[in-house]
Amino acid sequence: MDSSSIIVTGLVGVAGLVLGYAPGYVKSSSEKKRREKEGDEILNSAKDKAKSIKSEARGEAKVIIRDERVNLEREYQSRNDKLGNIERELAKKEVKLDQKLEYQEKLAIEFKDKKSTLDILETKLKEKEIRYETKEQEYAEKLSSVSGMSKDSIKEELINIYTQEAKVDASKEIKRIEEDTKEQSEKMAKKVISTAIQRFAGEYVAEQTISSVALPGDDIKGRLIGREGRNIRAFEQICGVDLIIDDTPGMVVISCFNVVRKQIARMTLERLIADGRIHPAKIEDFYEKSKVQFESRLRDLGEKAQMEIGVHGMHPEVLKMIGALNWRTSYMQNQYQHSLEVAFLCGAMAAELGLNTKQARRAGLLHDIGKVMDASMEGSHAMVGADFVKKYGEHADIVHAIRAHHEDVKPETVLAHLVMAADAISGARPGVRKFLKESYVSRVTDIEKIANSFEGVKKSYAISAGREIRVLVENNKINDETTVILSRDIAKKIEEEMSYPGTIKVSVIRETRAVGIAK
Repeated sequence: MDSSSIIVTGLVGVAGLVLGYAPGYVKSSSEKKRREKEGDEILNSAKDKAKSIKSEARGEAKVIIRDERVNLEREYQSRNDKLGNIERELAKKEVKLDQKLEYQEKLAIEFKDKKSTLDILETKLKEKEIRYETKEQEYAEKLSSVSGMSKDSIKEELINIYTQEAKVDASKEIKRIEEDTKEQSEKMAKKVISTAIQRFAGEYVAEQTISSVALPGDDIKGRLIGREGRNIRAFEQICGVDLIIDDTPGMVVISCFNVVRKQIARMTLERLIADGRIHPAKIEDFYEKSKVQFESRLRDLGEKAQMEIGVHGMHPEVLKMIGALNWRTSYMQNQYQHSLEVAFLCGAMAAELGLNTKQARRAGLLHDIGKVMDASMEGSHAMVGADFVKKYGEHADIVHAIRAHHEDVKPETVLAHLVMAADAISGARPGVRKFLKESYVSRVTDIEKIANSFEGVKKSYAISAGREIRVLVENNKINDETTVILSRDIAKKIEEEMSYPGTIKVSVIRETRAVGIAK
């Protein structure tokens, strides 16, 4: 029974009760008819209301059904779209896996071919060794019978002769190879060493690329990690650093090769700890505030350096990178102060030569700007820095001076040579790189002792703060060919017996003097 029938039945019952319990009021048949008529009207009104209610209920039901149908269709379409995306991603991954598998199979085939070739060559080599040993035995027996010397004596004599000849031949070959490949090898070596030292040096870079932050208590470590690592993942993703939380009491460590990102992350973390409310939204908010504050600080430092050397008009991005040098060190020498010193030295030398002093100072200030570039950028700091300032409109001569200051390219202007000289003066003079005087003197003395310990060495001098040693030899004991071997032997002994930063250049000098007297 529906709701309208129930309402009609109820109204009929009410009407019956009204008519049944009011007999005293019905005085005549006309009164009764009137009552019946009123009952019919009430009944008809009730039926109309029931129909209206039923109609409204049906309308509402249709609306609800339509809305539910639309929602279901949307959800169905959304799931279909997601499934389609997943299928496309899986198809892409399948293609990549097939390509990798094909490449691995190709490598395996090449490896088998090379192994077969090596096996053949190894077999041939063994056969040659057997034939050589047989011949050697025959020659030894013949030589022993002819000379009357024992086999061991002959062998020792031959070894000495061959050793001396091999040394001379090796010296000549080394010298020839060095002369032929000097230009290419120097460029390649400098590029590799520069990239490794400036960007990816081992323990030393680790010291300069981590920063510890003190915590008020160890309980905050759990809040920094967050539920299922939510907070630490958000912090690392937003700040672009690694946050290391271990068992060390009262501190956490921020690690990043980019000095700017590392400092911004440190400021963000300190604000989070001070605020106490740690969640992804707060991390993002504090990161943006710290970023703005730190970039303003970098620009202030860049503008200060610009004013000190008396130049102007540098791009704001360049100024920020100059300011970032304040957080970059090389052998404990602050690169911001080093760049200022190189700028002043360039200006002074340019003034003596009658050149443009402002341009020289500008090149000196910018020469090491590549050291604060992102580690993902390829190339030495000289090449990266030159490309960066070129992008922001620096003069071509300044760009070339930056690119050439470590001879990544051949210096072609006087300005490039000035920057090279000023950089060498600033970095090589004793004490500038925070070495203790006693250790510096001891290191220089040890280098000279090692060089003097070799036979035929007359004198040796350590120069350029121990970065180079010049060895003078006796020309009657050392010939031109063996100077190459001597330089190698001295360098090898220095490597084995000493510990030092950077590299040490060993230069062996042989001089022949002839004196004639005219009478």
